[in-house]
Amino acid sequence: MMLLLLALPGAAQRRVADTPAATTTVRTEVRIQRMIIRVPRAPFAPVAFSAPRALPPIQWVEKRTDRCLPVQNVAAVTISRTDSVDLLLNGGGRVRARLADDCPSLDFYSGMYIKPSSDGRMCASRDVIRSRTGGQCRIAQFRALVPAR
Repeated sequence: MMLLLLALPGAAQRRVADTPAATTTVRTEVRIQRMIIRVPRAPFAPVAFSAPRALPPIQWVEKRTDRCLPVQNVAAVTISRTDSVDLLLNGGGRVRARLADDCPSLDFYSGMYIKPSSDGRMCASRDVIRSRTGGQCRIAQFRALVPAR
């Protein structure tokens, strides 16, 4: 083995290091994981110049829904009222999250952050949403949104 090491280029500068016998090293590693999910603001659809007239805006009606919502279903957020934000879901549904404590929805103009809980759900009266500017609001309740007839 020593002959092979001497045959390598630059072997004159290299020295074989002696390894210490019977040394034990104990290392403790602690990892703290923080996960925050960013929910972007829904983009506005561009207006087509060839459209003869614009469609009227959709009127939404609030309906009762579950108290909790799976976080992975949330795709985007929009602002439609001053006291709530509308969550656009992956399946095409819409849920309104009413904010507690007179928290203004204008803080969420550029999206929001959700810190997921261990069960993977976002629940009213339990969880908060955070704005990109540093504010946070507790969710008072969820309401499902359906188009008015």
